[in-house]
Amino acid sequence: MKQTQKTLRRRVTTTVTSRYLLSLPADYNKQPKKKWPLVLFLHGAGERGDNLELVKVHGPPKLIEQGQQFPFIVVAPQCPADAWWQPEKLAALLDDVERRYRVDKRRIYVTGISMGGFGTWLLALSCPRRFAAIAPICGGGHWWAVPGIKHLPVWVFHGKKDSVVPCARSEEMVAALRKCGSKVKFTVYPKADHDSWTVTYENPELYRWLLSHRKQPAS
Repeated sequence: MKQTQKTLRRRVTTTVTSRYLLSLPADYNKQPKKKWPLVLFLHGAGERGDNLELVKVHGPPKLIEQGQQFPFIVVAPQCPADAWWQPEKLAALLDDVERRYRVDKRRIYVTGISMGGFGTWLLALSCPRRFAAIAPICGGGHWWAVPGIKHLPVWVFHGKKDSVVPCARSEEMVAALRKCGSKVKFTVYPKADHDSWTVTYENPELYRWLLSHRKQPAS
């Protein structure tokens, strides 16, 4: 039986639906010519579904609900029940937000917790030149693929006693990045279990660090 090589080339289109929370800076409408940084927040598995109020349980959406103001646009989508973060859908969401709002495309950041931490890694690996910096929290990913984002500023967070996602999942990502020359930052909370995000998002240094980075042109 002979085998022959074939190639399929076909344009495929699909409809993407994404429900999300959007928060604009207080001065957004007062400065009509200014373009603003954007932070994409990816929640964990417990906030999946069709009730956007669940997205306000953790992270920047929680702080915004409590009255905190951020000097950047916050986009917080909700992943459907029993689903996983899909880079294609998240990229389509960012495309749409960029069309509708005044986004500084050089200053787009992504961060997430647990399932959203995995989603952060996956999205960055899928779109390695789209983001200015990322901050995955108690996540993990394909450590063998990280050379593709060795240029990207990364700050990783994890609880040493995490009983849901072992700290080793972040450690292997960090080790792989450092092996290929990345200056990745890694914060381990020695006594923290799975919730390593509350203290992280309440730390103003995280936002200063994110905003200090701008996307660099491809070499």
